[in-house]
Amino acid sequence: MSCDTIVAISTPRAIGAIAIVRVSGKDALGIAKKLTKKTNIKARYATLSKLYDQSGAMLDEAIVIYFKQPNSYTGEDIVEFQCHGGLVVANMVLDTILKYNISLSSPGEFSKRAYLNGKMDLSQVEAVSNIIQAQSKNAAKMLSRQIDGELTTFVDDVKKQLVEILSFVEVNIDYADELIDDKSLKSINIKLKSLQISLKKLLQNSLYKDGLIHGFAITIIGKPNVGKSSFLNSLLNDKAAIVSHSAGTTRDTITKTIKIGDNIVYISDTAGLRQTNNDIEKQGIEISMQTAKKGDIIVAMFDNSKQFDKDDERVLDFVNSLDKIVINIVNKNDLKNMFDKKRLDSHINLIAKENINIFFEKLETILNNSFDTSQMSLVSNRQISAVQDCLNSINSCDDLLKTSQLELFSFEINQALSFISKITKLYKYDEMLDVMFSKFCLGK
Repeated sequence: MSCDTIVAISTPRAIGAIAIVRVSGKDALGIAKKLTKKTNIKARYATLSKLYDQSGAMLDEAIVIYFKQPNSYTGEDIVEFQCHGGLVVANMVLDTILKYNISLSSPGEFSKRAYLNGKMDLSQVEAVSNIIQAQSKNAAKMLSRQIDGELTTFVDDVKKQLVEILSFVEVNIDYADELIDDKSLKSINIKLKSLQISLKKLLQNSLYKDGLIHGFAITIIGKPNVGKSSFLNSLLNDKAAIVSHSAGTTRDTITKTIKIGDNIVYISDTAGLRQTNNDIEKQGIEISMQTAKKGDIIVAMFDNSKQFDKDDERVLDFVNSLDKIVINIVNKNDLKNMFDKKRLDSHINLIAKENINIFFEKLETILNNSFDTSQMSLVSNRQISAVQDCLNSINSCDDLLKTSQLELFSFEINQALSFISKITKLYKYDEMLDVMFSKFCLGK
């Protein structure tokens, strides 16, 4: 890793009260002294000081804070200049610092240095990245616990148990003529079963991590003219989607954002599902189905005033083929009932323009009850892959232990250790690190 001193604006480039310019590296304190014209800056004290450019012209009056290594975010010397906000002042301070041959930080470089200097592990780094993007209070709370080391503690405990199992088995490999006694076998099996339960529970609770962090994706599905667009407009209290009595009016997917309780929800109105010879409508239907497959929750809508037909059956079959949470809505309940509601396992009766709160209450209940944010969760696909691979290796051990294939058993436990360790520390450094940290924002 380069030992260059780096600088970045760590706050959004927008109008605001304060902008922070952050410098990290061996020259950080020297830069602070040059900009403030002070010979001494006390560590961990907020100092009000005028800032000057190389010509001596005043740039701003700012709060300057010096964090002496190793007691800083990156583990290096850090100086923060808390300037007046806006689009100009922070850039002037940044430009002045760059003229002293300081390098402009790449995205995520501050956190990368924190990781490489042992200030946090990879699970904490990923939590930092995600908490910046969190779209709900529950996500922020969950990610705060991971920054505090919740997942690190779990990984350490799994590794400890695997090492205990491995050490016992490898001793027995050296004495291959002696069978492992029943008491020891039972102890190992109990530990393996406990690990399997813990890992499965963690994976199950991580299914909706993207929804918790970035917002839940909800897709409205139904045949044409069941009231999907009117329903979306009612949710938004706005005319976001075109409404017409002509079937097939909606051909493009329309996605809008609403807040349900403490959760951000992205809700998409889609083209009606039906048999058609129109090429453009076919493309819209294909997009509808792909949107539903990628979403977290499906709203399947049916028309109370129409008999259940092949298009409704097509919708129901498609929805049931997806491993998703489904809310069935029978719309237009102000009209004469013609729809066979027994076709649905459960449903909400709705008049889209009147009793929309019934849907809001149902959805909020699902979001609150289905996703237990008090439980630990994985926050990246990388973490999920590592836990799943670890679990697969442990699952492979069951038969190997029963048949006393201790060498293969030991190999699988070693594999499990390798996989679970990836959550907190990578084996392949440079290439993986560059990909991971490139997703961060500047100054972080």
